[in-house]
Amino acid sequence: MSDISWLVRRPIAHRGYHDLNKERWENTLAAFDAAIERNYAIECDVHLSRDGVPVVFHDDTLERLTGQTGHVFDKTAAELAQLKVGGTSEHVPTLAEMLARVRGRVPLVIELKGIEGKDAGLVGQVANTLAGYGGEAAIMSFDHWLIRDFAKAAPGIPAGLTAHGRTVKDLEAHFSMLAHPISFVSFGVMDLPNPFVSFVREKLAMPVITWTVQSQWSRDVTAQHADQMTFEGFEA
Repeated sequence: MSDISWLVRRPIAHRGYHDLNKERWENTLAAFDAAIERNYAIECDVHLSRDGVPVVFHDDTLERLTGQTGHVFDKTAAELAQLKVGGTSEHVPTLAEMLARVRGRVPLVIELKGIEGKDAGLVGQVANTLAGYGGEAAIMSFDHWLIRDFAKAAPGIPAGLTAHGRTVKDLEAHFSMLAHPISFVSFGVMDLPNPFVSFVREKLAMPVITWTVQSQWSRDVTAQHADQMTFEGFEA
């Protein structure tokens, strides 16, 4: 396993350092600029556009962030670039555009957002976009079918499981993903501690980051049971 100690060296700004979507909105170039200014790592979300381009956007649908109807997968990357986020001057960026903006100045943690039947090639396209990028970057996903593609479609890129829950069924599903070559875990802070995260950290010596830290309580839980936080809503 390659050294990914960089993953936990600094706090990770959730969807960039936004201001809870008042003026500086999530997953925009402005939010990424603000994170870089504060020397935070950046977490972002990536979907596949209709023409197979990885774009930086969280939701499956467009309405909350752009006021438009429809799905991300219904639009080309060029069409998405014309949409304004939150009524600001910011647009929906491609992953390539984001990488060109960050230029390796802070680490990136890229969450791949799967939509069954609409995400064919997502892992490979993200890997192709990251090819030749000089900065530190990792990929992760909640979606087990995408994680199963990581080793083949994105070899050499640090990859993680994004997860939450603490029921027996939840934990069994998480443990099953250890059959795949993941190198870190991003776990919901509200579900800590739990046996899966303890096993990952203590037995596998695998780093764990939390999401989404918004309070002193969740900062304290992260400090006790994980290695770094993905946060929003305050200066870390």
